[in-house]
Amino acid sequence: MLPVNNAADAGILDGVRVLDFTAMMAGPYATRLMADIGAEVIKVEPPEGDHIRTRPPNRDGRSTYFAQLNAGKKSLALDLKKPEAIALIKRLVATADVVVENYRPGVMRRLGLDYQTLSAINTKLVYCSISGFGQTGSWAGRSAYAPVLHAGSGYDLANLGYQDGIERPLKNGIFVADVLGGSLAFGAVQAALFKALRTGRGEQVDLSLMDAMLGLLVYECQEAQFPAERRRPLYQPTKAKDGFLLIAPVSQNNFEALARATGHPEWVRDPRFATIRAREHHWGELMAELDAWAGDKAADECEAAMNAGGVPCSRYYSVKEAMRSPPVVERGVMQTIHDGSGSFKVTNPAFRFTHSPAHARDSVPELGEHGPELLRGLGLDKAEIDALAACGALRAAQAAAGAD
Repeated sequence: MLPVNNAADAGILDGVRVLDFTAMMAGPYATRLMADIGAEVIKVEPPEGDHIRTRPPNRDGRSTYFAQLNAGKKSLALDLKKPEAIALIKRLVATADVVVENYRPGVMRRLGLDYQTLSAINTKLVYCSISGFGQTGSWAGRSAYAPVLHAGSGYDLANLGYQDGIERPLKNGIFVADVLGGSLAFGAVQAALFKALRTGRGEQVDLSLMDAMLGLLVYECQEAQFPAERRRPLYQPTKAKDGFLLIAPVSQNNFEALARATGHPEWVRDPRFATIRAREHHWGELMAELDAWAGDKAADECEAAMNAGGVPCSRYYSVKEAMRSPPVVERGVMQTIHDGSGSFKVTNPAFRFTHSPAHARDSVPELGEHGPELLRGLGLDKAEIDALAACGALRAAQAAAGAD
């Protein structure tokens, strides 16, 4: 556990074993980042598998949604209602560095797999629990998915307050809470691993998605305590003849460059726009002027003019277009991986290291695929593995296939 590996191409977490008791999105996002930098991530699934295995987009019965969240992991399918399965987990814990779980608070304790129990087996264990509202408090037992956290944290109403002419909170299919919470859990686990390496003692991480969402609302938390005299001006879409672009002249220099790029140098001296404070008072007029400038031009022409002047700007891209855009292609953001139904692209982590790889691994586990291999690593023989399959503790089809 936690070996020192000096190989030039070694992943930063090579040799780190993670037991992953997570499903859906936040937890799998965190543990996939660990797999991306070399950790051995063992996804402990129920016999029926993670629910995301059946979610579209899919082809030939395989979900690419699941694959993006679980690339590079191993799958161990166990029925945790069986005492034999719990005994196996405890044996694995003795060989592990990290446990990540996102059950509702109290479930792991009822299974006998809580931090106190497992840390007694392995004092260096880092144990991360991801939940909607944390492990304690009156809301701890509530079921919570990302859209619920968006509503409960104030995020949705804050976003509504930035809209004009809309009375109902906006629909949102992008699960900000899950990706944010998973990212923070990943970072917290790394800090705890550093502590374990330095002190020989593990740590318990309690990651609340509600906390994560409030932490996202930096300005809004302060404005809630100290209300502003008026709503702050917001950058908004500028309409070109064939689409939209977002122009963001953040600084005075940006604005003066914008005035020159649009062919309106007189805006620099216009009392409505000459200073940041003046522009705040006449924001709607400035946005209207930008619409008038762009209205007879192509969006890419407008974008090129802004970029040439050094003004922060982008056309509005679809996700498909963004995946093919120069910075994404040049940085290798999209990684091609394969499952039993073919090849497809998934995102790599947003960070890069100079001396260590950080990328999606080209493997997607079939349900229970690695069970026999992992159990043999604990010293079990074929007869013992077959017995676990027969009693229902281990997914039988995979056990039989892998135990020969």
